[in-house]
Amino acid sequence: MDIQTPDWVKHAVFYQIFPDRFAKRDRPPEAVQMTVSFEPWDSAPTMQGYKGGNLWGVIDRLDYLQDLGITAIYFTPIFQSASNHRYHTHDYYQVDPILGGNEALQELLAAAHQRGLKVVLDGVFNHASRGFLYFNDILENGPYSPWVDWFKIHKWPVSAYDGDQPANYDGWVDNRALPEFNHDHPDVREYIMRVGEYWLRQGIDGWRLDVPYEVETPGFWQEFRDRVKAINPDAYIVGEVWRDSRQWLDGTQFDGVMNYLFTGPTIAFTGGDRVKSDLVEGPDYYPYPPLNAKEYAAKIQDLIELYPWEIQLTQLNILDSHDTARLLSVVQGDKGSVELATLLLFTYPGAPSIYYGNEVGLPGALDPDSRRTFPKEKNWDQPTLAMHKQLIALRHQYTALRTGKYEVLVAEGLLYGFKRVLEGSEVFVFVNAGMDSATTTLEVGPSLLTAKFGQPTLQQSGQTLQVSLPPRSGCILAN
Repeated sequence: MDIQTPDWVKHAVFYQIFPDRFAKRDRPPEAVQMTVSFEPWDSAPTMQGYKGGNLWGVIDRLDYLQDLGITAIYFTPIFQSASNHRYHTHDYYQVDPILGGNEALQELLAAAHQRGLKVVLDGVFNHASRGFLYFNDILENGPYSPWVDWFKIHKWPVSAYDGDQPANYDGWVDNRALPEFNHDHPDVREYIMRVGEYWLRQGIDGWRLDVPYEVETPGFWQEFRDRVKAINPDAYIVGEVWRDSRQWLDGTQFDGVMNYLFTGPTIAFTGGDRVKSDLVEGPDYYPYPPLNAKEYAAKIQDLIELYPWEIQLTQLNILDSHDTARLLSVVQGDKGSVELATLLLFTYPGAPSIYYGNEVGLPGALDPDSRRTFPKEKNWDQPTLAMHKQLIALRHQYTALRTGKYEVLVAEGLLYGFKRVLEGSEVFVFVNAGMDSATTTLEVGPSLLTAKFGQPTLQQSGQTLQVSLPPRSGCILAN
């Protein structure tokens, strides 16, 4: 079949924002909900505490994001909720008042679109929360509630809060705080479809779907795609699926997934034995055991062949997220590992995504530590920021790095190299993950290649170019 994916995603650089922790602008005094006390911005994050970040603060940072080279923002949930992460949705039609409400989102969308930035929201459609209006009606009215069939309730009375009693209804991962929708019910299905449509009409540019693999109702995601694309054919639909995602990436459902199949091997290759085991053994993405170049090449080649090329170009590629420890902490502060992994991220097919703060060296272990607040400028790691800006600029400069074919050139020891090829244009990328210098040669033709990133030693003899890389370094070569 002819697979269609949004063209803008193929050229995008995403920035993932956890809204409570990125930026905060003080609200006017008439905003009563903003007079409550929040945790100090610079204190360590807690599982349940709020820092008070809001969408007004994001608006204030759009110039920063644009200067960095970002072209799209993915927000973790922003709808009304009783949790700092907002995966416990209360109202799918209301932006959380702490974040500024619907008014703040409209102002953000206008400001972002004026700068050419896309905005993708998180859709938590597998489950709601105990505070969701219709589930709350069940708690009040029991089996007499008109919404009783919207959820999977097994016995009365419903025990939503008493941990000494069985929950007696289906909650996601057996969490009674997250009652699962009954997606087989036509009204539930229609409700979620309309939520998806509503926010597209309000101007968002796509949906990231939380745990969509839990929704097993036949045809559900096909219908979701059809209805979203009917409103905006260029809307991006990306699913949170951590493993082989072929059943959702057939062209009838999602445009891509959060590409953890890229994440794990890339960290295992660049981080090697620096990877801190207790930070990676829980999340389901396997950045261990260490991989040599040949093993990494095999995994990347398998991944390249797993999905249609049109889908490869709209995968959401990441090195970490709100669901994992941050890369800097995973590799125990080794900045060389971070640089090499970031180099591979920005030269791989698909849309690279930065988890907020990574570009300025923000560390973080597992949740809640991975959700620290964005640091003050005096605490930024400026070389890391400069490295990100350089790689983003090169990706924007060379179309081959965005849509060119991916061809492995060398995979020996801990030296890995490949080229991206597009209509005669070639960009070469080499990574030496080892502790010793490494050298390789390539046939380059009459054109002169120069280093656009990194500091390799280049020696050209005729059409043969010798590339020598210092330990723990990488480079990008192009005309």
